[in-house]
Amino acid sequence: MTSIDAGRSSLLDLFQEEARGQAQILSDGLIALERAPRDPVTLEASMRAAHSLKGAARVVGVPVGVTLAHVMEDCFVAAQEGRIVLDAGYIDMLLRGVDLIVQIGEARDIDAQTALEREVDAFVDGLSAHMEGATSQRELTPTKPSEPIQAPSRTNEARMLRMRADTLDRLLSHSGESLVESRWLKPFSQSMLRVKRVQHDASRALERLHESLTDSNAAQLDARTHAALDEARRLTAEAHRQLSERLAELENYDRRSTHLAQQIYDEALACRMRPFVDATGGFARMVRDVARGLGRDVHLVIAGESTQVDRDILDLLDAPLGHLLRNAVDHGIEPPSLRRALGKPEIGTITLEARHSAGSLFISVSDDGAGVDLDALRRAVVRKHLASEDTAARLTEAELLEFLLLPGFSMRDAVTDVSGRGVGLDAVQDIVRQVRGSVRVTQVTHVGTRIALQLPLTLSVIRSLIVEVAGEPYGLPLAHVARTLVLPASAIDMLEGQQHFSFDSKRIGLVTAHQILETAAFEAASERLNVVVIGQGAASYGIVVDRFLGERMLVVQPLDKRLGKVRNIAAGALMENGDPLLIADLDDWLRSVEKLVGSGELGRVGAGASRARVASAKRVLVVDDSLTVRELERKLLASRGYDVSVAVDGMDGWNAVRGADFDLVITDIDMPRLDGIELVTLVKRDAQLAALPVMIVSYKDRAEDRQRGLDAGADYYLAKGSFHDQALIDAVRDLIGEAKT
Repeated sequence: MTSIDAGRSSLLDLFQEEARGQAQILSDGLIALERAPRDPVTLEASMRAAHSLKGAARVVGVPVGVTLAHVMEDCFVAAQEGRIVLDAGYIDMLLRGVDLIVQIGEARDIDAQTALEREVDAFVDGLSAHMEGATSQRELTPTKPSEPIQAPSRTNEARMLRMRADTLDRLLSHSGESLVESRWLKPFSQSMLRVKRVQHDASRALERLHESLTDSNAAQLDARTHAALDEARRLTAEAHRQLSERLAELENYDRRSTHLAQQIYDEALACRMRPFVDATGGFARMVRDVARGLGRDVHLVIAGESTQVDRDILDLLDAPLGHLLRNAVDHGIEPPSLRRALGKPEIGTITLEARHSAGSLFISVSDDGAGVDLDALRRAVVRKHLASEDTAARLTEAELLEFLLLPGFSMRDAVTDVSGRGVGLDAVQDIVRQVRGSVRVTQVTHVGTRIALQLPLTLSVIRSLIVEVAGEPYGLPLAHVARTLVLPASAIDMLEGQQHFSFDSKRIGLVTAHQILETAAFEAASERLNVVVIGQGAASYGIVVDRFLGERMLVVQPLDKRLGKVRNIAAGALMENGDPLLIADLDDWLRSVEKLVGSGELGRVGAGASRARVASAKRVLVVDDSLTVRELERKLLASRGYDVSVAVDGMDGWNAVRGADFDLVITDIDMPRLDGIELVTLVKRDAQLAALPVMIVSYKDRAEDRQRGLDAGADYYLAKGSFHDQALIDAVRDLIGEAKT
């Protein structure tokens, strides 16, 4: 590609972005003008958008864009001057022009632009004919090339920069780690205070010694002894002074660095946030088009446009919100004649609102339509064999509305372009659950329906309950935790062979987190159990953990994608002291419990229910420079009873095997300082270590890579590409047997 071609490609990229932005302004403006066709502010904004687009098209050499934008600009000018009124006919035509603008922006070559010329010419002729009685032919003549170009004014706008999403994600990750590291200074400073107290006590003891010697043996102490005691007192006082000064400086540095790290993290996090309005661009147009197709008149009101939403959440909202809005038009808003008969305005109103509350993002879609026909819903439930007639008759309104969220559930018998395919609110709920959110449906007959989505403010930070299971910390996202409680063992009952307890007038099954995570067997320390209630409705369970460690905001560290889906684990994080922990996937936990229940393998809970075998555990050294892989392998092996140590690279591993006894070494290949092949070679050449089994776990899965590892002396080669927990455990057992014998 020549420099000229590259330059034009860059200009076309800018024009595509410009066309998309101006098309959105025009679309929003036309929807507003349909309600208030003479509004001068909206007319001016729409005219300027068309004018700016015309200038941009001329700069990049897209004549078809110049022609289209010019005729639309003239139409808005005619409306400003009162020569025409933008009625529904004009709005329909101009919205078609907006669609053409988007297509022109996406046309990447001359051929594609030429193919659009016929459509643009037809559009220009149609709009000109519509304006014929009010607009002169002179006004429809394209502007001469000598006309000065006016670019969009950005005088009052903040300067915008483009950044790759993965770059921003890394920035946020690093700033989160920086914030965690900065908090290490606090405990260090506190430990130095303890040193200061010890030093102070030593100074007091020396002072008392001096007084004792002076009082009892004053006559016998020579000048040198007095001088030595005085020098010791002076040095002790000087050390105390300097330690106090250094501690004060350390405390000031701690405050500044923690504050700065927090500011950096907050700014990085803010970069991920976008206003809710960014997700609502095409909704007004969509609601209008769907309503007109159904013979209804609907007005969309958007509230909370400036509400800040995480970028990833915002990207996921387009499909579910679009579905909810179409659903509101089709199922909610009545035809104009029926609304008149009910004493309602002929124009129906749908409100899309976003707001922050209690640490969550709430987005709701509500309408002033007919509400849900509860009798029809009951009949649909019975017809689809989801409940008997007697059961359906006893269901409360809230219980009935829950059926709307079931997969494949639809109240429509006939399939249309809008509904009836059974792809209902369950699709919305699935997407919302992906981001640890929830959906709730409420309605009032003949007043309207409201569907509310509760979502986390950001996917980068999770407010979590930290618990301890088998000596390891885990983060449980609070959005999926219904309740925490301390349960007396006497409150546990047996029902159909399974342990239950009473919670909110319901029987809740009980299981240990140890069994879910397949760690060492649970041993109750007392007659009182720490229980976390997760799930909803009948699918609720109490999970017994060893200890509650508190509630914290965790900076999410995504797992390496090459690991695939790790069962029961959603992500990683670092605690304030820098220790790593794993964030639980509580949906996976629920599935694991249901699998245990279905297979009849659910264990018992309670003091004395099981006793850990007293035996020495076999020792395994995990060598890997990836924190994620290192921690996953360590936790996986520790959960099976192995005594696991870790090394951060090959040199660290080599030092470890020479300083302690291990039954097995598991190593990666690509590592700094000393790679895995070199480590295996060193181990196998050492007379004292040659018999030590070594397993290579690497992403390199080519035959030559395997052969290199085995030639170096490795006893087993496992590819991370096909890695899963059972494969690793089976390989370890093959080499050294069970964890305890």
